[in-house]
Amino acid sequence: MTVSVLRTADHWWVEDPATGRALEIPTTARTTAELLTDRQGVDDTAKRLAESGGAVNAAELDLLSPVTAPCRVVAQMVNYRSHAKDSGMAPDTVPPTFFRKASGSITGPRSTVFRPPHVRLLDYEVELGLVLGADLPLNTAVTPTTLPNYVAGLVIADDISARDVQLPKGQFYESKSYPTFTPVGPRLVLLDASEFTHMNRLRLRLWVNDVLRQDRTVADMIVQPARALTLLARFQTMTAGDLLLTGTPGGTALKAPPKPVEIAAALLPPAVKWRVFLGRQAKNPAYLQHGDVIAAGIATDGHEIDLGTQRTAVEHR
Repeated sequence: MTVSVLRTADHWWVEDPATGRALEIPTTARTTAELLTDRQGVDDTAKRLAESGGAVNAAELDLLSPVTAPCRVVAQMVNYRSHAKDSGMAPDTVPPTFFRKASGSITGPRSTVFRPPHVRLLDYEVELGLVLGADLPLNTAVTPTTLPNYVAGLVIADDISARDVQLPKGQFYESKSYPTFTPVGPRLVLLDASEFTHMNRLRLRLWVNDVLRQDRTVADMIVQPARALTLLARFQTMTAGDLLLTGTPGGTALKAPPKPVEIAAALLPPAVKWRVFLGRQAKNPAYLQHGDVIAAGIATDGHEIDLGTQRTAVEHR
């Protein structure tokens, strides 16, 4: 069965999502990687939680990201068919593409997302995160059958993006790596091998101020996790505790302009093109504003896997 792990400043916990109770794991682990080496200790705590009443209310815990930094954070670009269409691309022609995020951008599931003063176009992207439980050496071939050998569990992440930095500069690393730009959690949900069969039914949802913006299942993915890890291993090693973000569905604030506008813009000098484009985007009310509240949740409709819900407020610095 799945085991839901929470993290606070000084402790790791196993949570029972059905009752909202949590029990401390007796471990000296300081990092996610260290905790994952003690799966027996985690499982034993889960068993005690099911049998005892000596637990605390999980809602009262001051939760941190269950993925600890430093670690590698790798992300897939345009990996949902709905997102490809929003971006003006034909899904079948999108090449598998990866980029890195600074792990210093990781923050907790109830933290504040801070928009830097020079950023105007702040966007959201709910993503399913794969947490590595073992080393992924170069040139590893991963199949759906062997995926559980490398992936220990799943988390919710929000790939916050400064679009007015990302697009004109073609700079993914900077635009997605500012502090607080990767809320993670609340739960790290550890899976048994049999439970990976439910992954395609996981539904990703994101709301801004209680208005639903994104809603798709993992079945909308272009490159599924096993294939993604195989492609990634051609050039990048991964180790336990590292995080792969697997792309976002359609529904982000950023949308491709209509084709006639795109064709006309291509004839402009680059500086003029981007000034016009960013000016049009600045009028789009879907971008995150000061005081907005983002909620993101990932679960199967039958809750065989439930990663919980993160809730973060937006503040302009």
